[in-house]
Amino acid sequence: MLEPERRTVVDRVADLARLTPGRTGNLSVRSDEYVAITPSGQPYDTITVADVPVVTVDGDRVAGEGTPSSELPMHRALYGAFDAGAVAHTHSPWATTLAVCREALPPVHYMLALAGGRVPVADYATYGSEELGENVVAAMAGAESTACLLANHGLVAVDDDVADAMETVVAVESVAQVYCQACTVGTPEPLPEAELARVERKLAAYGDDRGES
Repeated sequence: MLEPERRTVVDRVADLARLTPGRTGNLSVRSDEYVAITPSGQPYDTITVADVPVVTVDGDRVAGEGTPSSELPMHRALYGAFDAGAVAHTHSPWATTLAVCREALPPVHYMLALAGGRVPVADYATYGSEELGENVVAAMAGAESTACLLANHGLVAVDDDVADAMETVVAVESVAQVYCQACTVGTPEPLPEAELARVERKLAAYGDDRGES
């Protein structure tokens, strides 16, 4: 069941591992009313397709040998609120640095256009809780962003597929590092909304033969 989606999870956990320490991140892919998600507490390099659990959007496990990630409630909340095909969650160090300071990431670099511009901070709630999912949805909807910092926790992003969701978390982590470093030198200057909108249009055509490269 959902073998292509479960294979995608297995294939991309190595990318997740490069961003997050230990077994602290998670990844999921949605197909209609079902979600394939990383198994809870299992080392990334040991996960097989058979290990990847499949759950309904209501949270009922229907396939897979592993226990669904403890962050399943957050993933479910995001799928319920947004038209997303994938969710990526990391504890990447620079984004988490801002998260523990409870400081949003302003659009100081055009690559944040991938996330909609400013990356907000969701109010703190215990990991794996329904409340955390609600807080994340509220923060992202309020900022019209596809990524969010989780107070004292980490980073999450949604997108159409795993490749795009992972690209977003990588971009947010990179800009978070630049922002933190720039704050030690001077005062970072955010880009205006009009420029972010222009960049978003250009990025949509990036790699397309009909667009600029």
